[in-house]
Amino acid sequence: MTLDDRLLDVRGATVRYAPGRAAVDGADLRLTCGRVTALLGPSGSGKSSLLRAIAGLEKLDGGEIRFENNVWSAPGVHLPPEQRRCGVVFQDYALFPHLTALDNTAFGLRGGSRAQRRAQAMQRLIAVELEERAHAYPHQLSGGEQQRVALARALAPGPDVVLMDEPFSGLDRRLRTDLRATTARALRQSAAATLLVTHDAEEALALADTIALMSEGRIIQTGAPDALYLRPASLTAARLLGEIEVFDATVSNSHAATPLGGAPAPGFADGAPVCVLVRPESIQVRRADGDGALATITERRAGVGQLRLVCQMSDGREVMARTLLSARHRQGDAVRLSLDPDAVHVISASAA
Repeated sequence: MTLDDRLLDVRGATVRYAPGRAAVDGADLRLTCGRVTALLGPSGSGKSSLLRAIAGLEKLDGGEIRFENNVWSAPGVHLPPEQRRCGVVFQDYALFPHLTALDNTAFGLRGGSRAQRRAQAMQRLIAVELEERAHAYPHQLSGGEQQRVALARALAPGPDVVLMDEPFSGLDRRLRTDLRATTARALRQSAAATLLVTHDAEEALALADTIALMSEGRIIQTGAPDALYLRPASLTAARLLGEIEVFDATVSNSHAATPLGGAPAPGFADGAPVCVLVRPESIQVRRADGDGALATITERRAGVGQLRLVCQMSDGREVMARTLLSARHRQGDAVRLSLDPDAVHVISASAA
């Protein structure tokens, strides 16, 4: 059996804490061993509730959770957390303050001699590049080091599934960026099926093999990160993954006209109302003597490797574009805006 054959399957999962709207409402999700899936959504969308249900910390009110041929949760069935072979990393890491990094990592191991358990724990610390801090206590570790100890402890027993609930939320942006590669490498080496719960689109795009978008208790779209970013199924899905400009249009000859140019609209009938979804980097900014819609730069902000420009068009609408940091556009400059037709996406107006 290959890793791709080993799956955790969530079908129609429903969790209710009180009468009324469900925290998790008929969610479907599939996790594959050896791959990282990010569950992305805003606060209150049900992400942590679904994670807790997979871990066995919440009972399902409907649906099923199954790993391979073993039912973990279903009507009348609830496998206890300790029998699910899940490693869990919570936001606060939950390290034991009186134990060293090595002893924290070895804490959940069973079987073998103490020396064998410590050797196994050390291998996990090596995997997260923390072997030199093995004998430090939690208060002697930085936030990023504590996060890696928590990950090593979750991986040490060789779990089938690793669940991570906003594990980077307490770290500054530089640390989060530095830890992503280490974390992703350790997770894939473990061959576990990993679920990363996050509200940070950049984090999901950087870490995951697959992203599942969650809104109001439901999984609304699942797919590869680049596919979801460029071809979201709805406006809600598009906004979960970053900034978006939306132009209402009507299809004519398989194209949708916008003030910035036409967008391909294959599969839509003439006269169909649509929305053209445009990411800021899909708006091309040229000199005023070039082609495109005339606009004026009203705001210019430097970002990490990119320049953020807010441009006001002749009808008063403001749109946001991103371009190279080396671009010489300045606030107050007149520019021409046009679309990169290969990087825009058209959806039905009913999906907006």
